[in-house]
Amino acid sequence: MSELSRYREHIGRTAPPLVLEVERGHVRRFVEAIGDTNPIYVDEPAARAAGFERIPAPPTFATALRPPDPRQGLDIDFRKVLHAEQEFVFARPIFVGDRLTVQAKIVVADVKAGRSGVMDRLVVETGACDEKGAPVYVARSTVMVRR
Repeated sequence: MSELSRYREHIGRTAPPLVLEVERGHVRRFVEAIGDTNPIYVDEPAARAAGFERIPAPPTFATALRPPDPRQGLDIDFRKVLHAEQEFVFARPIFVGDRLTVQAKIVVADVKAGRSGVMDRLVVETGACDEKGAPVYVARSTVMVRR
């Protein structure tokens, strides 16, 4: 397809970093919301018995750690956005008490044609590092924007 994305010049656009503390109450509310009853997410002795140094957060908790959006200010009609894919790659678990620096950037802006017509595909990659600068996870979110 020879058509170019309306957002191609924004590839590499990075939002400011944000430092977030992973709080026990936030993790507890998250596991309640998703219906996960595993005690390792709320009880320190259970977490230690399972081999963790501290209470871990479930892997999908990374979605609750939201940095500023690098798409902010772009001409996107969010009524036409379809969330297409979500991927997480972990270097280590997220733990209660972590202070993470999270930052998001646009890494892909291209065009896809499908049964619904032509859409812009945007991929935003969010990286999280701990206080020592060591990577914790990378999340990749793909959205399709209908034209």
